[in-house]
Amino acid sequence: MRSISSIFILTLISIVSFAQIRISDPTRVVERQAENRANRKVDQAVDKGFDSLEEGIGNMFKKKKKEEGSKAGGEEKGENGGKGGREEGAATAEPAGGEHAKVAVATDESEKGSLKSYSKFDFIPGDKVVAVEDFSQDAVGDFPAKWNTNSSGEVVTIEGTEGKWLLLGPEGVFYPEFVNALPENFTLEFMLASTSDFSFYSGYLRAIIAEVADPAKNFTHWKSFDGDKKNGIELGLHPKNAGGQQGLAFFNVFGADPAGSLMKNEKSIPAFHVQDHNPVKISIWRQKTRLRLYVDDFKVWDLPRAFNQDTKYNFIGFSNAGYHQEADKYFVSNMRIAVGAPDTRSKLITEGKFSTTGILFDVNSANIKPESYGVLKDIATVLTENGTVKVKIIGHTDSDGDEGSNLALSKKRAASVREALSKDFGVDAARLETDGKGEAEPASPNATSEGKANNRRVEFIKM
Repeated sequence: MRSISSIFILTLISIVSFAQIRISDPTRVVERQAENRANRKVDQAVDKGFDSLEEGIGNMFKKKKKEEGSKAGGEEKGENGGKGGREEGAATAEPAGGEHAKVAVATDESEKGSLKSYSKFDFIPGDKVVAVEDFSQDAVGDFPAKWNTNSSGEVVTIEGTEGKWLLLGPEGVFYPEFVNALPENFTLEFMLASTSDFSFYSGYLRAIIAEVADPAKNFTHWKSFDGDKKNGIELGLHPKNAGGQQGLAFFNVFGADPAGSLMKNEKSIPAFHVQDHNPVKISIWRQKTRLRLYVDDFKVWDLPRAFNQDTKYNFIGFSNAGYHQEADKYFVSNMRIAVGAPDTRSKLITEGKFSTTGILFDVNSANIKPESYGVLKDIATVLTENGTVKVKIIGHTDSDGDEGSNLALSKKRAASVREALSKDFGVDAARLETDGKGEAEPASPNATSEGKANNRRVEFIKM
């Protein structure tokens, strides 16, 4: 046992030494504060290891039996697009090299939360959807046609979820080439997942919003440890802290900040490497200089001076610092960008009409998704403050599917909104009428994903 203990101690010392070497690399100065903090967490993990040495040794040499993903994941596409599932499963695409990438998901859809469970969620998406990426146009196994990278990646399916995901390869930058301008008011939403048993030593997934003079040439500057980053921000997300109970997030400002590079301290977030938090929805909301970041319904940051008013943001990307172990993987899906500042009161009370794509429903269903809470609360507040106003709620769909079914679905969805406003927000139901138009009155052509997203809307008409 003494010799085994010595081996274990030497192994831990080697790991810590490796972490220290990485931090002392002068090309990684911009990450110094983040990695110093990471090293402190490593030290905590080492202390715990010594406290339970024998148990650690036993676990250290235990090999976990891995199941091979054998079921080919099929895409089940509905009128309202894909939605993240909560059933146990694995990514079933065949990545390069012939290995199946696996990601565990939860077994109970109700764990995601009810409408009331999102009572602190005040996110409101932009008025108009300008970009949707669900990888529906890409073949499983291919790198998506509208993206670029200096690494590798491929489109996969995850058993138990609908739609497709982009599996991010080893260290590199991944960005959608179709994003070329971002106004002072916009929202960015995407789904994020990681493999189970994700290593604490693997790098953060960084979401990047920046000004890049020539994205095709300069996007590589946003790799994790490049010192030439300018005029942008990084939002780092990691599924696992040193104790493995929560995830971590950090925030960096480059160029626009007076200090040149300003890092906000790491902050705990809900874990998304374990089954009951995998995958999660990331919501980013810019209002001029203000930034709000959410992981599911949890608000991570609300920073009044994160964005520079003079910076012309035109780039969104993801940067992966690298995987400590080969089994680790990040996946992103269902990216949605919308523009415009919410102004419910002015539009409904003054103009007499308010339309929103922010009330979301399950596929082919009138069941309202809990992330719609912020929009519903905003509408309810306006109606409460204007107690004599009556409105007609009108549901709309895209043109996918049968016209008659879409009409019926739009009416049911309008009725669900009426019930939620009355039951959950205390608005007198007598002030609310409902109707549905189905696909009959499109706001945009149904030829694109963006057009369909804009047509899946709910209108409020002042009577």
